[in-house]
Amino acid sequence: MALSRIWAAFIIIAVLAAIIQCVFIKDNTDIFSRMVVGKTGDTSYTRPVDTTAMPATILHAIQSGKTYNGGSYMYAKTSNGSYVSYRQQSGDGIIATAKAAVDIAINLIGIMALFMGFMSIAERAGGIRLLSKIIGPFFSKLFPELPKNHPAMGHMVMNFSANLLGLDNAATPFGIKAMESLQEINPNKDTASNAQIMFLCLHASGLTLIPVSIIAIRASLNSSNPTEIFIPCMIATFAATIAAMLIVSFKQKINIFQPVILLWVLGISAVISLMIIYLKELSFTGVQTFSGVLSNGIILFIFFLIILGALYKNIDIFSAFVEGAKGGFEVAIKIIPYLVGMLVAISLLRTSGTFDVIINAMRHLFSALGTDTRFVDGLPTALIKPLSGSAARGMMIDAMTTHGPDSFAARLSSILQGTSDTTFYIVAVYYGAVSIKNTRYSIGAMLLADLVGIVTSIFLAYLFFGHSM
Repeated sequence: MALSRIWAAFIIIAVLAAIIQCVFIKDNTDIFSRMVVGKTGDTSYTRPVDTTAMPATILHAIQSGKTYNGGSYMYAKTSNGSYVSYRQQSGDGIIATAKAAVDIAINLIGIMALFMGFMSIAERAGGIRLLSKIIGPFFSKLFPELPKNHPAMGHMVMNFSANLLGLDNAATPFGIKAMESLQEINPNKDTASNAQIMFLCLHASGLTLIPVSIIAIRASLNSSNPTEIFIPCMIATFAATIAAMLIVSFKQKINIFQPVILLWVLGISAVISLMIIYLKELSFTGVQTFSGVLSNGIILFIFFLIILGALYKNIDIFSAFVEGAKGGFEVAIKIIPYLVGMLVAISLLRTSGTFDVIINAMRHLFSALGTDTRFVDGLPTALIKPLSGSAARGMMIDAMTTHGPDSFAARLSSILQGTSDTTFYIVAVYYGAVSIKNTRYSIGAMLLADLVGIVTSIFLAYLFFGHSM
């Protein structure tokens, strides 16, 4: 029911916001067209601007060849040397979004088939059960409803490991396989179980060791030190993950102070800390090389071990792979309706201007309170990240190009981009894969953990980069 109400609220709020803007705000008569048939990058209301009346910050930005994002309008210098303002659509309308949702699912088919095929081999060879035995002492406390050494434990470890290494393509099939395993022991098939909620909340917290894509974007935009956001990112995402565990544990009455849980958490923290110390000494190129070797090397090593184990167990390897791959194809098709529904609702929110209203309101509020408002320029990334990863990435890049890659806003946006995952996409895909309709309190827990990550990110941005403008 919670998911249904949130979905309905998204649509109602978006339509009401669009009606208000169409009736009361100038230059918004085409808002309904933008929401339905518009596409990202579409421009409208292009007009020349008087440079004598233009704020110095905007003029300086566009004179240096940049496009300035002024909120409702973009400002730029044309090829003939004139200055113009125009409205640029930041997201696709519902028609293009519905097509994109299907494309996402279709593009998942090959990846899902590959990884779920290898997972099928690992299961028949006993590898997943072995992994479950290793992690069992910890997970049996954190997931008390799981039977001893249940295969879901191994699937969850694979998902968390892929997430930690930034292997999104691998994390999704591993995560869906974990949800399917947990669904097998779920007594209420249309309602999320405690174990599923704990797993998804931990997954959505987005614990990642090396934010390679963020570092690469900063380098491409000529940041003086692209890797400087690495430690704040790692701390913020770790805080969000711990917050998710604490929130769900409190709700499920799990005692997190049990020695086994504490030892595992402290052990993982120690490993991450040692990794941070090592990576801190590397250059940008060194970080990229290490990440590529570690992440991709581990995937190939896992495949290698799975095949060796299957040969040792003397199972029909290729038949096992094909059987698992078929399941990957079926899951990718099954999630299409859930993806279309969720992404269309998110599209309506984006194109209706709801986010602009929220950001401007926050800016005015903190200005009225007399507080430092530099962090507000980085908030668009945080607000849209639970809804769309690509949109949040676009917001981060916009902050870098508008304010400079080494500005406070750009650094904060980078940290926020690396702090959490796309909550509503995860809800649509993972719950959709097992046909769960009642998500209980999982969305609230995920968003609360996201909030912890956002607050932590802002604090760390001021701590590490408070001197920058």
